[in-house]
Amino acid sequence: MIGVTPDRNAPPSEIESQFFVRRNYCAAITASGGAALILPYDMDAVELYLDQIDGLMITGGMFDVDPAIYGMPALYPGKMLLKEDRTGFEQALLRGALQRDMPVLGICGGMQLIAVELGGKLLQHIPSDVDTDLEHKQVMDCDTASHVIHITRESRLHAILGVDSCQVNSLHHQSVMGATDRIDVTAVAEDGVVESIEIPDRKFCLGVQWHPEYLVNDSEQNIFRALVTAAQDSQLHRV
Repeated sequence: MIGVTPDRNAPPSEIESQFFVRRNYCAAITASGGAALILPYDMDAVELYLDQIDGLMITGGMFDVDPAIYGMPALYPGKMLLKEDRTGFEQALLRGALQRDMPVLGICGGMQLIAVELGGKLLQHIPSDVDTDLEHKQVMDCDTASHVIHITRESRLHAILGVDSCQVNSLHHQSVMGATDRIDVTAVAEDGVVESIEIPDRKFCLGVQWHPEYLVNDSEQNIFRALVTAAQDSQLHRV
């Protein structure tokens, strides 16, 4: 059972506000032998949710982590959208999952949240912070690759994907600033922008900056298989 965090389409004060998850997130879990359980934001239910799931997937979305959480001012407020309720809920889930050493996969903003929770910082707007010609927020369809990433050979990601490099899509304007004493950077784009992180003191905690649920390349399903396999192992140890 893999817990999946949803996005919301309107402020929570609006009576018609909805939680939603794209079907390809859940389909990737199902195709890997898992079952997806969508987790509505409820701070009082965090521990109950964690008791019911064997792994956690923090999805992406068109919003940003508040820089105050990682001790920085908002450098480009006009480029930023915050969803404090979502971030607070996902932080609580992530913190509980890490305490339990539950398998975690963070995608796009989910990777950034993992980094922030483990003491990392973010580049707040790549076009302003990085001298690059790469379009990290692509205008082409999401199921189309836009640039290559290079993967560290000794990493878990390399073992999962089985390649030194691959083409990925790219749908973000922020990125993890770099490695720390708790965060390993395991893939980068050609301009040095961080594309994957791993937390070495946890059994399975992986973040990817792109969106593998679109299955742009043949190896991406392996990421979800690895999460489900780790969750199955975690479940056996809890029984």
